[in-house]
Amino acid sequence: MIEPLQYFYNKNNIIANDIKKLIIGEKYLAILLKNGNIGVCSTLNNKIDFRIEDFSKIDLNNINHRIAACAYFNAINNYNNKYNCEIDIFDEIDFKKYNNIIMIGFFRSLVNKFEKENINLTIFDKVEVHPMLTCMNEQIENVKKADAVILSGTTIFNKTFLNIVNNTNNNCDVFLLGPSNILNKDMFNYNNIKFVFGSVFANNDNNVLNIIKDNGGTKDFLPYMKKVYIQNDI
Repeated sequence: MIEPLQYFYNKNNIIANDIKKLIIGEKYLAILLKNGNIGVCSTLNNKIDFRIEDFSKIDLNNINHRIAACAYFNAINNYNNKYNCEIDIFDEIDFKKYNNIIMIGFFRSLVNKFEKENINLTIFDKVEVHPMLTCMNEQIENVKKADAVILSGTTIFNKTFLNIVNNTNNNCDVFLLGPSNILNKDMFNYNNIKFVFGSVFANNDNNVLNIIKDNGGTKDFLPYMKKVYIQNDI
């Protein structure tokens, strides 16, 4: 499999004329399509220089372009599924059955839930600084031994996704997590992906767009976000 953004670009292309608004904040980039769909992608502190017309010459080797493309494919794909309910990953997955859980991307609120249940985690993050984090140069060796990996959707645009999932062993379950995720079942073609947890918003929700424009993050637009997921049925 080729990396996800190139895959979805080959499959869907990008139609700039379908885009109504592009909103860039410090923490997120958002795409509003003319049909009202909203797609978001974390910037991970990258300073974004991108305009709608840049989609006509998209460069998937450029991190700014990759973030914009991720938000676009998020908007295109995330509204095509039937979601039976809104649910948090911790409520859906019984993590107590795993012995070696790796988290890539520091999801603070989720970490708190693991701590309350006394479930051990090994956590990696390229951006955050925290005493709970393990050194990044130990990441792949830990991934190889894990029986569960909670993987941030931001790995898709920062080009670490393929290396991580390809190094998981045959007995590992991978859970993609975060608002940046592309909720398309083709993601299950990648090694060991069992669930993709992501987000959808009400059509044309200016609350979300204004929060992102004002440099808000996930916790700020959480009240307007539906936590949804797709599951690998195989």
